[in-house]
Amino acid sequence: MKQPETPLGIAGGLTRMFITSPLTPLFLLAAFVFGLVALVSLPREEEPQISVPMVDIHVRADGLKADDAVKLITEPLETIVKGIEDVEHVYSQSYDEQVVVTARFNVGTSADSAVLRVHDKVRANLDRIPVGVPEPMIVGRGIDDVAILALTLSAAQDAAERITPNDLTRIARELRTEVAKIPDVGLTYLVGETPEMLRVAPDPARLALYGVTLQQLANKVSGANTAFPAGRIRDGGQQISLLVGETLRSPQEIGNLLLITRDNRPVYVRDVADVGFASDRGELLVSTLTKSGDVVTRVPSVTLAVAKRAGSNAVQVAEAVLHRVEGLEGTLIPEDMHIEITRDYGESANEKANELLYHLGLATVSIIALVWVAIGRREALVVALVIPVTILLTLFASWLMGYTLNRVSLFALIFSIGILVDDAIVVIENIARHWGMADSRPRRKAAIDAVAEVGNPTIIATLTVVAALLPMLFVSGMMGPYMSPIPANASAAMIFSFFVAVTVTPWLMMKAAGKTATAHHEDAQGGMLGRVYRAVAIPILATKARSWLFIMVVSVLTVASMALFYTQDVTVKLLPFDNKSELSVVIDLPEGSSVEATDAIAQQVARIVLDLPEVRSVQTHAGTAAPFNFNGLVRHAYLRAQPEQGDVAINLLAKDERDRSSHEIALDIRQRLNELDVFPDTSLKV
Repeated sequence: MKQPETPLGIAGGLTRMFITSPLTPLFLLAAFVFGLVALVSLPREEEPQISVPMVDIHVRADGLKADDAVKLITEPLETIVKGIEDVEHVYSQSYDEQVVVTARFNVGTSADSAVLRVHDKVRANLDRIPVGVPEPMIVGRGIDDVAILALTLSAAQDAAERITPNDLTRIARELRTEVAKIPDVGLTYLVGETPEMLRVAPDPARLALYGVTLQQLANKVSGANTAFPAGRIRDGGQQISLLVGETLRSPQEIGNLLLITRDNRPVYVRDVADVGFASDRGELLVSTLTKSGDVVTRVPSVTLAVAKRAGSNAVQVAEAVLHRVEGLEGTLIPEDMHIEITRDYGESANEKANELLYHLGLATVSIIALVWVAIGRREALVVALVIPVTILLTLFASWLMGYTLNRVSLFALIFSIGILVDDAIVVIENIARHWGMADSRPRRKAAIDAVAEVGNPTIIATLTVVAALLPMLFVSGMMGPYMSPIPANASAAMIFSFFVAVTVTPWLMMKAAGKTATAHHEDAQGGMLGRVYRAVAIPILATKARSWLFIMVVSVLTVASMALFYTQDVTVKLLPFDNKSELSVVIDLPEGSSVEATDAIAQQVARIVLDLPEVRSVQTHAGTAAPFNFNGLVRHAYLRAQPEQGDVAINLLAKDERDRSSHEIALDIRQRLNELDVFPDTSLKV
């Protein structure tokens, strides 16, 4: 009996074009090549890139108290900034003699555009700022300013007595200059730097003895430290530039400045003040603590934070910086200085990407094994080629769309792999069924008919999944761009899976089948899975009562499983807790506390933390902030520079060297800090 003609439709038409076309293997090869190029070229990062531009406006308010600064500077600036397009929030901090106003733009706004808008708007309204207030300094911050690498310089234990914070600062500055020369290195900054300075310390008794006022001393020193051009002299065919004055270069030059004459005797600066180099201003205290046995060692430290340029590969930039630093050890970096890598997002991003790629491969192997058991060896071979082709095409599309390789984008592939293989399995199974029919159709015609038969339902199923995922692209706020790799990559994977299923899969089935004969489909019993299914389904479907009983049991179990959310036996979370290699404790003492008091609390916290076996080292910061992460960027942690503010940066062992996750360790630290005796109104946040 002649089989009725099946309308080919879109799927059948594509199959007819590609099933014997010489372009199909070329398309297969091109998919592998483009996908592998994308896999190598895709920038690897720990988290998706989220553009949350924030622009800080710093204004000096010399002589103004905080209350006056609010009325004269803060409120006019807030009004100006709030009228800028795409500004979502405006924050302000007013201190004595200083004001900081922050404009946070909508997610996705261009960082360069945000800075230009604020700059133009403020410049156009400078008349609303009181006369005498210096021009505001406008600084833009974004995701690319978050350091991917932090290198902490400290003195070796046997050299802690002779190496000062100023020595560390000098080496760190030279190291920053060398690191900045590396391609794709972005913002670099130092945390804990203590530059050397010339200090003039007046003695009140000697000032009174010689009748010199403090104002006279200050005017003399500042006036003498001046040099400016005074024109050119032409003589004998030469032109010489004249420079009036000279900058002071040593304590002796400052000490030899003449102040006044008293009783026909000259009075110099050295007579009324002590002049010398000073390396510690006492405005901030940064140190590294390690524990060996029961002995805790504290040494001063300076941290070099390195960010990358937008769109660059964090893994490659971090490796290039570390390679350069390794080459400078023993030359620029002396042997009695120790460098510790306290942050390496390049390594963690690469580790997470490789781990997710491993799980992606594991899921692929599992599906191939399942198809082998359920359908057959040839079909499993086809699936083994179809899934990698689809995934590689998806990575290529992700590269073209500007996404990076991070845990969210790879999660999208793992999430979609179980769905994208459905199209190929449906096509493979139906082709195998048609080939097993007792008719005279050639294999090519039977394969085309098989694809055409399931083509429309496959298209509808694919579009349904895409329609269910795409609305996530339109989520507003910060979660929108963070989660956008999931709908973008999963939708691309579904679309590619359909086209691969109706073009490449039939061609592969034809090549894999060869001339092997197939059994009549009516004789096929579905194999072992078919027998198991029939053994379970036939008794249930034997009577109507059993069928209704089965439905009721399934319904009760469904409701019971949903009750687990209410009882919180099953917690709901958008993403699992990340196992970080760094933690931090944020310290806030009552306003007016000294930097020494903040450092004392930080030292107590550090010693409690060092009792944990998972902690490798600790950096304490008093009067300054540790290198900020994305959370610190949003919360403006880099502005924490008051004496009562501090941070404790905790460096953990690698996750394969410890049993507990960073979340469990953080909960343990929080519990231990509750027992710490601190000043009233002191805040400690882990």
